[in-house]
Amino acid sequence: MAVAERLYARALYEAAKEQGRVDAVHRDLASFADAVVATPELSAFLANPQVESSAKVAVLGELAQGADELVHNFLRLLAGKGRAGAIPGIRDEFQALVDRAQGRVAVELTTAYELSDEEALSIVAQIEQASGRTVEATRKVDPELVGGMILQAGSLRVDASVRGRLERLRHELATR
Repeated sequence: MAVAERLYARALYEAAKEQGRVDAVHRDLASFADAVVATPELSAFLANPQVESSAKVAVLGELAQGADELVHNFLRLLAGKGRAGAIPGIRDEFQALVDRAQGRVAVELTTAYELSDEEALSIVAQIEQASGRTVEATRKVDPELVGGMILQAGSLRVDASVRGRLERLRHELATR
């Protein structure tokens, strides 16, 4: 996550928290960022450094009509500062701040084969017990792992896969 995205997200979060509007800001920012990601033309327009900031401010002002006032003003500020292309990243960092404040952690669990619901719940329960937070897990299957799993929570990655162990062993043998 870029430092600028983190700073902008934190500033928006603090402003929303002060005004008691975190949920509304979170919802509207997420919806807008999802729309940007789903519309390649809009995403390209916002990220294009050759487009004048004033044009981006005008477009975002129009598109954000009806959004929470903080989100509306924030999006226009981003465009004016040349950061409109960072909206999806700012949304992700804002989500992390909300999750942290609410004692949640998002985890991606990648396994070599499809886990049963019981197995997945057991792993999630262990993570919750170790972290002391509520875990919201997404599951992915990657047969190339051979066995084991990879847990990804934000920038923390724990590779307990057979493929990962073999790679570490190969690297160790090659460097000795």
